[in-house]
Amino acid sequence: MGRFSRLIALFTGIVMLLPPLTGNALTLQEGIKIVTDNGRDVSIARSEEEVAKSAVSLARSPWLPQLDLYGRETWLHYQPAVKIGPAGAAVFTSQDQFTTYGFKATQVLYDFGRTSSSISSAQYGLKAREVGTFRIRNRAALEFIIAYFDLLEAGELMKVAQDEVTRYEAHRKDAAARHKAGVVTRNEVLQADVLLADSKQRLLTAENNRTLRSSKVNSILMRPLTEPVDPSEIVGHNLGTVALDQAWAEAEQANPDLRDLEARVRAKEENVSSVRAEYLPTVYVAGGYEYSENQYQVHPDNWSVIAGVNINLFAGGSTSSRVSMAKAEALSLRLGREKVLDAVRLDVQAAWLDVQSSTQKVQVAVAAVAQAEENLRLQRLRYKEGVGTSTEVLDAVLLMTTAETNAWKANFGIKRAEAALLYTMGRDLSVAYSH
Repeated sequence: MGRFSRLIALFTGIVMLLPPLTGNALTLQEGIKIVTDNGRDVSIARSEEEVAKSAVSLARSPWLPQLDLYGRETWLHYQPAVKIGPAGAAVFTSQDQFTTYGFKATQVLYDFGRTSSSISSAQYGLKAREVGTFRIRNRAALEFIIAYFDLLEAGELMKVAQDEVTRYEAHRKDAAARHKAGVVTRNEVLQADVLLADSKQRLLTAENNRTLRSSKVNSILMRPLTEPVDPSEIVGHNLGTVALDQAWAEAEQANPDLRDLEARVRAKEENVSSVRAEYLPTVYVAGGYEYSENQYQVHPDNWSVIAGVNINLFAGGSTSSRVSMAKAEALSLRLGREKVLDAVRLDVQAAWLDVQSSTQKVQVAVAAVAQAEENLRLQRLRYKEGVGTSTEVLDAVLLMTTAETNAWKANFGIKRAEAALLYTMGRDLSVAYSH
């Protein structure tokens, strides 16, 4: 063997030792990360969160100095002058045209909580936005988890349909052999042919269903709909035993809908305090420098310091109206929270009951599969021995398919139910399914 041939053989051996390439393989964790990091709705929510952060900065602005730089040109129709002495001689005090420029800094010292309440209101508004982003991320994760489980289920149901076709083909072969031996009539072969054709139709339907569910996953991931998807089988999230009262208590603390309402109520209450503070004085200090190009002034430039108090005595009723509006909105949000709490508790209860029933269905379905498998084995044996009928075998194949279908639906049903319960309880799904 030449040197080149030995190199080829060595390279081939290394390649054979490498794990197979799975360019389209997709784990549940990878998909969740994609939709929670780059989903369209998540991106929109993060943009709105940035707006809320800017609102906090805006609310803080009154605590910072306000600095104005100005310049102006003045034209007067009459040159300013005053009368001096008994004769009333006119003495000019200013030019009829002059330039003025300078700067002024103003700092609020105390406004009786108006600014601090505005800051708190904006911070609670930001918290509500952050909770909203979490809710959208979690909803996107749940949507993907359900679609992923649906795809896995469709794949397993397609295998069940393939197994059904294989079983009908096996029985058709047995019936044809017995017909050839003159033991049974051709009617049994025809009956097997009809049911085999019907089974192949169901296999096509199962394959189409799997393709559609694959496209749904691609749509959620913002990938081409026809891109192949190879989902990795998972054991599922072990939720463990969670009492309904425990699930309710956790949801009341962590459910994003409730947390969002609580933050909005606090923001509105702080807004009421901020608006009420407009009735109270604002203490400030201001200072600046001004220069005027005026030949009649002894000092063309000057520095100034001003300490003052502003009091809003009357604003046309706008302040009282805004207080009333804010109080009514806060009350509406508090009442709305009770309604949302009831809805959340109902969602938790529905998901919890779904988990319980799905668990029982799995136990029943597993036992049914074992019984159907044994029944099919016995009926095929009886048919080959000539003591059973073709109809009994065909019925056993149908029972086997039904049992396997129910088992897979129950298996993925409990996975979907657990994901829904975790979502309604307010758990972070990206963390819950991270391993």
